[in-house]
Amino acid sequence: MSSLASPHGALSRGARDARPVLPGHARIHNLALVQRELFHAGAMSRADLARATGLTRVTTSALVGELVDRGTVVERGLRAPSGPGKPGVLVDLDREGLQVISLDLSGVDAYRGALMDLTGKVLAREEEPRRSGESSRQAQEAVLALARRLRGRADRRVLGVGVGSPGVISDEGVVLAAPNIGWEGVPLRDLLQRDLEDPVVVRNDANAAALAEHTLGDADPDLFLVRVGRGVGGALMVRGELVVGRYNAAGEIGHVPVGEGGGPPCACGKRGCLEAWISVPSLTRLLHEADRDGGSAEDVLSEAGTRLGIMLAPIVGALNLSDVVLAGPADLLGGRFLDAAQEALRSHILGRFHTQVRIRLPEHSDDIVLRGGLVMVLESELGIS
Repeated sequence: MSSLASPHGALSRGARDARPVLPGHARIHNLALVQRELFHAGAMSRADLARATGLTRVTTSALVGELVDRGTVVERGLRAPSGPGKPGVLVDLDREGLQVISLDLSGVDAYRGALMDLTGKVLAREEEPRRSGESSRQAQEAVLALARRLRGRADRRVLGVGVGSPGVISDEGVVLAAPNIGWEGVPLRDLLQRDLEDPVVVRNDANAAALAEHTLGDADPDLFLVRVGRGVGGALMVRGELVVGRYNAAGEIGHVPVGEGGGPPCACGKRGCLEAWISVPSLTRLLHEADRDGGSAEDVLSEAGTRLGIMLAPIVGALNLSDVVLAGPADLLGGRFLDAAQEALRSHILGRFHTQVRIRLPEHSDDIVLRGGLVMVLESELGIS
């Protein structure tokens, strides 16, 4: 685990802890504070960094020196003169000199991965096809093969590996249950860490997408994200903090039936689950059946979007959210689907207090889980959020 990880281990952010804060914890906090300020504000002198963080110049200089020795911060030359006195030396994160491997395991037809720098620029992409009827072991081997190929393409220091996987994920990176891959109790973090010898972080794909939107996107501090891929999942952030729930299963909305009964059959055995309405395979199948039977694609998209809006209404109403992010294929989820979801949501909540609520597609929808993998590594290794 990185030396910038939480000094209290696997506690979720914001959890109460009665243990004393030791001097080493303050140092970890301050190192993360410096790197977080540089990540969001860009290159600056040590003096400017001290002012921005509220730390003393002596402390800031010592912290920067340690981070330069670690290779995560570099000097960028002299700042442009702005008055009398010697201009300061600019320091910044080594944004191009550090690389991150990110994996998205939520795709319909393939496991996807990317090698990225700290700016979010994709340096290389790889895919591993999903085989029909593949076993749990075959799926694990496919993911390991994908990660190895990306590791082989890295030409700089790899800071870590971030993985967004469907299912319920423990704090230790164990996939407790992921029916869409056939995984149960798979220690994915340890498997990848042993194979690649790099730090690995594993989170639910919807949670990864929410982290990406929070850190790299244009999100409100309070948001609910719906991730639509092979399955359907949700992620909740409150005041900028990811809420995972006591058993790491917050946001598991895919297998909740929506509406007054009936609806398409779901793989879980029930009918009318949200996943049976709006997952990519389900929605694609419903559109194909409508085309075959002379039905209307607009009607299918409108019905599916309406079901999503109905599902979202109690979540938005209970938490008074104003930002709902819909991450998935824009060709399916934009247009009529999005309009119907928005209309249904607003008709099922008290409009007076939710006039500003919006459902929107993120700017980088196709890569949002991959970008989330980058954020996960930034958080675990550098303390950046």
